[in-house]
Amino acid sequence: MDALLPVANVLGRLLSIFSFAYLMPIAASIHYRDGTTADFVAAMVISLLSGLTLYFVTRANYRELKPRDGFLLVSTVWVLMAGIATIPLLLVYDTMSFTDAFFETMSGLTTTGATVMTKLDTAPPAINLWRHELNWLGGMGIIVLAVAILPMLGVGGMQLYKAETPGPMKDAKLTARIADTAKALWLVYVGFTIACALLLKQAGLSWLDSICHTFAAMSLGGFSTRDASVGAFDDPMVEFILIVFMMIAAMNFATHFLAIRGRDLRIYWRDVEVRGVIGLIVASCFGVAFYLWLEGTFEDYPTALRHASFNLVSIGLSSGFVSQDYEKWPVFAPLWMMFLANLTCSSGSTGGGIKMIRTLILAKQANRELTRLVHPAIVNPVKVGGSPIPNNVVIAVLGFIFLYFMSVVMLTFLLILSGLDFISALGAVVGSITNAGPGLGVVGPSSNYAGLTDFQTWVCSFTMLLGRLEVLSLAVVFTPQFWRK
Repeated sequence: MDALLPVANVLGRLLSIFSFAYLMPIAASIHYRDGTTADFVAAMVISLLSGLTLYFVTRANYRELKPRDGFLLVSTVWVLMAGIATIPLLLVYDTMSFTDAFFETMSGLTTTGATVMTKLDTAPPAINLWRHELNWLGGMGIIVLAVAILPMLGVGGMQLYKAETPGPMKDAKLTARIADTAKALWLVYVGFTIACALLLKQAGLSWLDSICHTFAAMSLGGFSTRDASVGAFDDPMVEFILIVFMMIAAMNFATHFLAIRGRDLRIYWRDVEVRGVIGLIVASCFGVAFYLWLEGTFEDYPTALRHASFNLVSIGLSSGFVSQDYEKWPVFAPLWMMFLANLTCSSGSTGGGIKMIRTLILAKQANRELTRLVHPAIVNPVKVGGSPIPNNVVIAVLGFIFLYFMSVVMLTFLLILSGLDFISALGAVVGSITNAGPGLGVVGPSSNYAGLTDFQTWVCSFTMLLGRLEVLSLAVVFTPQFWRK
């Protein structure tokens, strides 16, 4: 028990810092006079006092965190933040249960974008902004933000950064100090956020819609201020802007940083993940659009290309915006979109799934095994982008892939056992673990997750966290060896 107290001490600090996130919805509430100001102020005070209390109670147990502590902190901080973030929802909506409120905030922080809320068009502006701010904060990761701050408080950050940062190669740093790395990534993230918001405003959206959808696009979170999502705007320019910034968000932010710092766009071409993401998405957009046109879903190819591109980019990059009820399309299209959500995003991006680098490593390893069947004595190292991949990384990727897809299978069976039909169960699990949001069946694009039972809702909440922490970072906490001295 004493070993948990240093983690609790850092959790107290993080919770205190997180309380300042309420300032944005408080300002929005005052501006729009939506009557929620007192609710957000109360939530901020509760969060701040809870964090300070936890910090002062455990400050005698302060010590430098060990790598094992990092995994425990990463796992628990998402649950704690999601729990404390429910306060405004529970205060504003008297009929909302804690289960639904926790699902909504966990969906926001894990950038899943699945929702149980309706009548979003008439929801208080501060509530919509709060939901989208959770998307934005979760996009780059609350932990990475804390890494830039905690060194000033005396807590090292590398072990936390390695536990939270997506992708199999987590030791590469952009700068000499981990705090500088986190700050550099956040600077790029904020820069793209500002650019997207200004372009959406120029395209005709209100400031509230522009900011909210920017937060959701840059985080690949997919929340919207409208029940009909982006389809409510029915604007090709808005869709195009969101496509561009979703593509940006799906790339490694380290690559963005290096390209901006070096003022060299060729850095993108040298990144094998960027080539993989763009190649797969562009080919899929043209291919699915052609398929929908042939099937008669849309009268002409340009219309098919418009709607196929936006929805495929959104779902395939684990964002979750929708402009059409794609479940009415021929079944190949929505299934292909959900398949892409599992593997398309880059490591170091704000997206979910297994990540493109793991997809490439897995494909290269499969090809190596096929070659060995023909030439058993050949020395054929796995190479991605011309660089050899250490065998321990290849083995780790294979282990991750196994756990990832076994999680999909077992959680799908669990939802089926709870009474959900197969298509809805599979759609809910894939939509949750990839952090894409909308699924199929009762959780498809024309509805949301409100129809699930409390048990099913909790299963999906856990699945969202499992996907956001890329399975291993959460699964390791549940192993017996993790708790042995």
